[in-house]
Formats: sequence, structure tokens, C-alpha cells
Amino acid sequence: MPVIFRRYGPRWLIYALFIAISSVVLFPIAINFFTAFKTSADLLDSSPLSLPKQWNFDNLQNAFHNGNMLTGFKNTAILVAVSVVFNTVLGAMTAYVLNRFDFRLKALIMGMFVVAMVVPFYTTEVSRFQIIKELGLYDSLGAPLLIYAGTDLLQIFIYLQFIEKISSQLDESAMIDGASYIKIFTRIVFPLLLPASVTLGIIKAVDIMNDMYIPYLYMPSRDLQTLSTSLMTFVGQRASDYELLSAAILIVLLPTTLMYLFMQRYVFTGITAGAVKE
Repeated sequence: MPVIFRRYGPRWLIYALFIAISSVVLFPIAINFFTAFKTSADLLDSSPLSLPKQWNFDNLQNAFHNGNMLTGFKNTAILVAVSVVFNTVLGAMTAYVLNRFDFRLKALIMGMFVVAMVVPFYTTEVSRFQIIKELGLYDSLGAPLLIYAGTDLLQIFIYLQFIEKISSQLDESAMIDGASYIKIFTRIVFPLLLPASVTLGIIKAVDIMNDMYIPYLYMPSRDLQTLSTSLMTFVGQRASDYELLSAAILIVLLPTTLMYLFMQRYVFTGITAGAVKE
């Protein structure tokens, strides 16, 4: 709770503010949940926040079948597993090089990462699309895998905080014993980065599962759809099947919700551990 509220804000005002913020977040979820179990007639005759007159669980089954969710789960699992592995290794290696080595273009490389975070990626989408197409990766899992595998500034920042707390004397001792830089990284440094790797892996996995833009643009085929792009099945130009769409949203929310519930402590632990210096 912010200090300013503890000192100057009445307790009822604090509670009212928290209730208002929670309502903004929970109301859309509640509307979607109730809509997912309503029939078409019930949806037209009732208010969005009213309970279904008759709970229709067939919407979940129809949404799973019509939305080709099984294919979406498979493709999403492949994207998450492969991308997180490559993304974690590349991010850790990049941070290790930037922390342990001094070279002429070090500041320029860090600046390029900052620029890449500041510049909206939509402005470079035409160039990226052309590169993906020239590589022959369009309409294949290789396109999003190549994009997701790239590291970013958040990864480098968190990894740098962890690597700074790993003494360079460990590297020197290993080099005296004849270890190469690759062995030092794989045998000594990378295992000590496990808390950061778990944190960043969870954040990246949730980001990939929630992303609709890249899979929809680079994998238009139905057999390559992901959980997020499968929602487009229930949306048309003239009409939408809202009850099935809401049911499909519940199915899509399930993996990310479970991941957050079981992994949230690792996320907070990894971020706070890297932010505190001894």
C-alpha cells in the first residue's frame, strides 16, 4: 500500500479505490463467464451480468470442437517450448558477454537493444515480413519461432543483475583449470541463473500464449492456428457467435491462469532477487 495513502487517505477511501479497480478488472471476466454458459435465446433476453437461466455446458464442447482447439493447444505448446528454450539461452549468453567482456561496440549493442524497445515494432513490420518471406518461413511454425526466440532488453537487464552478483573469480579459477568460456558459461554461470531463467521463461511463455498478432499474420493456415488465433473462428464480418466465443475464451484462459497460479511466486522471487544487490 503506498505511503501517501497510509498517511493521508481515509481507510474507506482506500477500500473504495481498490474495489473500483477490482471491478474494472473482474466485470469483463464475469460477463464472459456468464455468457459462456448461456443459450442464444437466454443471451438476448437477459442482462450481461445475470446468471444463466439454464447452464449450457455444450458451449464448451462446441467451442473446443469448432475452434479446432486441440490443434491450437499443440501448436501453442510447440511455440512456447522451443521459443522459451532458445530465448533463455540467447538472453543469458548475451548478458554474460555484455557483463564479462569489454569490446569496442559494447555500448553500441546496448544502445541497439534500447532503440529496439523504444521504436514501435509496427513501423518495422513490412521489413520483417519481407525477411520472413524471403527465408521461406511464411505460413510455417518457423516464422513465429524465429521472432519469439530473439532476446529483449528486459531479459538482458534481469540477467545482468544476476550475473553481477556472480564473482568473476569463479571464471578466473575455471580458466586456470583449463576451462573454455563455453564451459564456464554452461557449467558455472548458467546454472546459477536458474531463478532468473524461470522468471523470464514464465513471462515469455505467457506472452506467447496471449499473442494473436504474430501467429495470425505469419501462420494463416487453419492447421497452424494457435489458441489465441482460434478465437477468430467465432468472429465474422456481419455476425459473431458470442456464447461460443466466450466459451472459447474460457478455454484459452485456462493454461495462462493455471501457469500464473502455480508459478507466480517464482516470478516475484526472480525479479526481487535480481533487483537487490548485496
